[in-house]
Amino acid sequence: MKDIHSGMALVSVIGAAVVSASTTPAAIDLQGYNAAEIVLAVGAGGITFSGTNKIEFVLTHSDDDDTYVAVDASDVLGAVDVGEGGVIKALTSAHADPTVHRFGYKGGRRYLKLLAKFSGTHGTGTPIAALAILGHGYSQPEADQA
Repeated sequence: MKDIHSGMALVSVIGAAVVSASTTPAAIDLQGYNAAEIVLAVGAGGITFSGTNKIEFVLTHSDDDDTYVAVDASDVLGAVDVGEGGVIKALTSAHADPTVHRFGYKGGRRYLKLLAKFSGTHGTGTPIAALAILGHGYSQPEADQA
């Protein structure tokens, strides 16, 4: 069996929690890595999502951890349609069952941020979590994160 463990590192992007308002994104530093995958886990929706009451997951990138701009379709793998402003996933209809999504970043910037942007009224929160898997690092094997 091939060893995937020694070739990647994990970064918590959105800590697992029930959320009812926009998150404050932390910077993901890609220095020392040649690959990044964003893993998004979404529990059953706390509300019935619509075009007004929705959650949009917005991915931005930066060269200097200061000025972030939205990714576009050429920067992301696995997104059905990268929306205006870097929206890589939007919850706009009923979401009764938990789901997991993954998006590869292939842009050339050093820093990423993922924002869970809530619009409308969210009287009940929705469980969400996100991780960044960093791979093809310059230093192998990667340190354990147990």
